[in-house]
Amino acid sequence: MDKFLSCDWGTSSFRLRLIRAKDLKIMAEIKNDQGIFETFKSWQQSENPADRTLFYTAIIKDQLKLLGQKLDISLTEIPIILSGMASSSIGLVELPYKELPFTIDGSDLEVNFSNHEENANPLIIISGVRTENDIIRGEETKIVGCAPFLPRGEEEQLLILPGTHPKHIVIKNRRVTDFKTFMTGEFFDLLSTKSILSGSIVDGGDFNDPENRKIFIKAIKVSQTTNLLHTSFMVRTNQVLLNMSKQQNFYYLSGLLIGAELKELKTQTPVYLLGGSSHTSLYTLACEVLGINIAKSLDADQSLIRGQQIILSTFKL
Repeated sequence: MDKFLSCDWGTSSFRLRLIRAKDLKIMAEIKNDQGIFETFKSWQQSENPADRTLFYTAIIKDQLKLLGQKLDISLTEIPIILSGMASSSIGLVELPYKELPFTIDGSDLEVNFSNHEENANPLIIISGVRTENDIIRGEETKIVGCAPFLPRGEEEQLLILPGTHPKHIVIKNRRVTDFKTFMTGEFFDLLSTKSILSGSIVDGGDFNDPENRKIFIKAIKVSQTTNLLHTSFMVRTNQVLLNMSKQQNFYYLSGLLIGAELKELKTQTPVYLLGGSSHTSLYTLACEVLGINIAKSLDADQSLIRGQQIILSTFKL
């Protein structure tokens, strides 16, 4: 297999990329906001809602055609490996979650193989993982992708995936043994756009600005000894009483929420960050302030692609 098609279909976004297998180079990509949620609503409103698989695969075929036109080549028969929300109850096909523990080489994940007659490309769908009271879909593939860069000893490691719903993944002996999901990113969005605080916050601009970092550090420290339900209202009073600008409040609220998320971490457990550059910058500084050891930072996007390739190889596709 010299090429494969990487598809990341999230709740609110769709991304399809042609990947060169030998070096994981992205040869071309299509991305848009046709996420699983909107696709599910469109399917429900369609004239023939009987076959959900056909409806969803038709969307993949349309995007595949656009990607092929970009490159002026045929993409027929190249396998598509699909992660994210496509395996959820509102996805292309609902797959059961893999119960913990799971091996970080991906060999025991729930994987569905589809060679639907309407689809000229083999379709491989990766399902999520669950504990007794928590779930993930999509992040499991990133975990598999970063596994080659994690230590092989028996020491417990903590993998943090920042984002809308950050995940704290506990790994021991090359197996995920537990994880927790946090609402950090979504709370920030709701508070900054839908609450009384919305009039007190605008985009904070460059995080490398010394004043922005100073405000963020202050909020991280405040978050460790105070109640978030109280200190979050300080975003409002900061602006009303002219203690901070609306731009500074952006990083103040960020610091309060990230600090609350990290509040109970054990400082002696090595932490591995798996995210994009903007999130990694915030979490790195927060961990430094709290005395949490960052062993390594890894790129989430590259880990997703690598994880998909590893799973393809594991199942000999």
